[in-house]
Amino acid sequence: MQGNIVISVGVFGHSESIQLTEQEKQMLDNIHFRKIDMADEIYVINVGGYVGSSTRKEIEYAKKTGKRVRYLEEQVAI
Repeated sequence: MQGNIVISVGVFGHSESIQLTEQEKQMLDNIHFRKIDMADEIYVINVGGYVGSSTRKEIEYAKKTGKRVRYLEEQVAI
């Protein structure tokens, strides 16, 4: 109700035990980068402090493109 548009993740592969091919992983990575391009900020869902390798790449990309990065759980600098 704050007037924000939320662009969410499409797949929680680890938590849903979904096996993705390398081609599917690359496709999802590219989609996530385009979502970051459209966003004002990203919100990292780092349950238990976990941040996977793809998410780390997305955080780095977001920072390089000047996007704000927020975390579900407090995070040490990446």
